[in-house]
Amino acid sequence: MSPAINSLGLDDVVAAETVLSHVDGEAGRLIIRGYDLDELAGRWSYEAVAGLLWSGFAPEDGEAAVRAALGRARVAAFDTALALLPQAKALSPVEGLRLLLAALPDASPVPAHVLATAAVPVFAAAIVRQGRGLAPVPPDATLGQAEDFLRMVRGEAVPAAHARALDIYMVTVIDHGLNASTFAARVVAATRAGMASSVVAGLCALKGPLHGGAPGPVLDMFDAIGTEAAAGAWLGDALDRGERLMGFGHRVYKVRDPRADVLKTVAASLKGGGNRVRLAEAVEAAALDLLKARKQTKPLQTNVEFYTALVLEALELPREAFTAVFAAGRVAGWAAHVMEQEQTGRLIRPQSRYVGPLPRRAA
Repeated sequence: MSPAINSLGLDDVVAAETVLSHVDGEAGRLIIRGYDLDELAGRWSYEAVAGLLWSGFAPEDGEAAVRAALGRARVAAFDTALALLPQAKALSPVEGLRLLLAALPDASPVPAHVLATAAVPVFAAAIVRQGRGLAPVPPDATLGQAEDFLRMVRGEAVPAAHARALDIYMVTVIDHGLNASTFAARVVAATRAGMASSVVAGLCALKGPLHGGAPGPVLDMFDAIGTEAAAGAWLGDALDRGERLMGFGHRVYKVRDPRADVLKTVAASLKGGGNRVRLAEAVEAAALDLLKARKQTKPLQTNVEFYTALVLEALELPREAFTAVFAAGRVAGWAAHVMEQEQTGRLIRPQSRYVGPLPRRAA
């Protein structure tokens, strides 16, 4: 087998050069455009980090300019949501989001990267409210992206602590190297299909349960375990059945996912301690002990989805919409990668190795 294929998953194959982010799986480190994640999460707003990622690719200069541009674009995106919401009613939240995003034009008076980034929370909030039998709430262009998203979901002003928690979450997931959805967006961008088409491709990849679909099942696992005392036995039985423990293991990280600690702190700060952090800690400790004993050749550590589940639950967001909320954070990163890829002007066209039968000569 060619070493470039490496188990058919393209592990260790460099497919792009980027200034945007770097994932150091051995050290458990995430660098976002020259900053460690810990330097950004809780210190920089989502708009500030989006502006950092877009710098050099887009004209918006600084946090205030990005915030104002996203506010105006959320208002512009709302009309699209109103027009297509009835068609999304029979779909899951992420499928509905896919439908609404597909209606965005690749050419628009609003800059395409701004419109796509602003549209995702507008669409996701409208879809969540429709699922609850409620009318969509128009955006407020004066608010930050995270605060306005929660306000559009709830239909009322939100506590500052909740807005800050969602903002930190969105910063934490804004970009993460050449993951599956980002790679999908870059492949489409390389064809010059445009921003909206590329972002839809990213969302389609994020929809897959091996990429963006784990936080909801983490809560299902907590529901099934029930109490701290039951964690070890339940997890052991699950492993005996050959089941995957949700919220553990990552394709790149060989140690703990650095995003997990950021979100654990956020989760512990919400609901005055009335959430399920203690249960989560018990599950995490038991799971890590079991995985260390049973998976000695494959280190499996806590990943971002584990504490994401508690944060989004504490923010009263429905678990069926968690992937759409993930997209609301990641979309600014997709947009940055699309713009970076467009600057290269190079079509992404890898080779495959044929392993099928050769033609037979006629008798």
